[in-house]
Amino acid sequence: MASWYSKKWVNVLLHAAAWFFLFSLPFLLRPSMNNPKPSTEEQHSATIILRYILNDLFYIGFFYLNAGLLIPKFIYRRKYKEYTGAIAASFILLLFLGWLLISGTMDQRGFNLSGHILFNFFFFLFFFAGSTAYKLTIDRARADRFAREKQTENLKTELSLLRSQASPHFMFNVLNNMVALARKKSDLLEPSLLKFSSLMRYMLYEADEEKVLLEKEIEYLHSYIDLQQQRFGKNVQVKVDLEAVDGNYEIEPMLLIPFVENAFKHGTGMIEDAMICIELKAEKGLINFTVQNKFSPASIEIKDKTSGIGLTNVKRRLNLLYGNKHKLVISQKGSWFNVSLQLNLS
Repeated sequence: MASWYSKKWVNVLLHAAAWFFLFSLPFLLRPSMNNPKPSTEEQHSATIILRYILNDLFYIGFFYLNAGLLIPKFIYRRKYKEYTGAIAASFILLLFLGWLLISGTMDQRGFNLSGHILFNFFFFLFFFAGSTAYKLTIDRARADRFAREKQTENLKTELSLLRSQASPHFMFNVLNNMVALARKKSDLLEPSLLKFSSLMRYMLYEADEEKVLLEKEIEYLHSYIDLQQQRFGKNVQVKVDLEAVDGNYEIEPMLLIPFVENAFKHGTGMIEDAMICIELKAEKGLINFTVQNKFSPASIEIKDKTSGIGLTNVKRRLNLLYGNKHKLVISQKGSWFNVSLQLNLS
């Protein structure tokens, strides 16, 4: 919905008010001038007032002619000679129209041609400069607004792309879990499929929203971790604490899962005493999310070549969405890989 100040009728009223104020200044300032006051007859002469109004209308016409036609047609197309000729012709026309007004309302014996040209020259320069500044300012503001809208659309497109990149990676992992359970003819297959169905529902519907409740994201993480634990069993020790939430916070969907995916990707396999620790606390408008996993330096390069999706993705999303309202620290200490994310949601 357009803002009130962007409506056409509001714009027309603002222009009319500006012109009325501008051309009322001579009458408003006259009492404070030291020049002798004109006669009462001249002050109230309808003919002189009419001449003043018509002259003003001529210059208002030039203002919009320059802004609406001459600048777009010549300056923006770099036809500077043609533009100069059009401006000169406009000045000559205004001089002629001014002379016609004077000739119809006063004795020609008192007409001063050089004075008429000099007065109108400065008047013309004022309107020429004002019209040019107005046009350039309006077009610059329009271009900036268009650039912001384009940037917003590009941002939405990029975020959608980044989000869609996370989904296939997740599905590949979970489907592999399903295949493993089916081969074992495990009783866990049916509840796992139900869990997978709820995850797909979240990805297809909830993840399309700009924000989701943090509780929904936590449920998603729990389901994913449960499915991974079913896959790895006792081969990986997983410690999870995702319950410390003191309010109804909202977060970008699918934002936290890449850190957990990365932990299971690099924290499993040929690793002695494999362990993954996941913790989330949310209080006073701050989310503190940490993921730690043991890893084998020799396996990182091989596993990274198979994904191409993960931490780089989520770093980009965090920068786009939260800017300086987030702090992400990724480090390696000994055989532990540590991720610490803080989001300021206030």
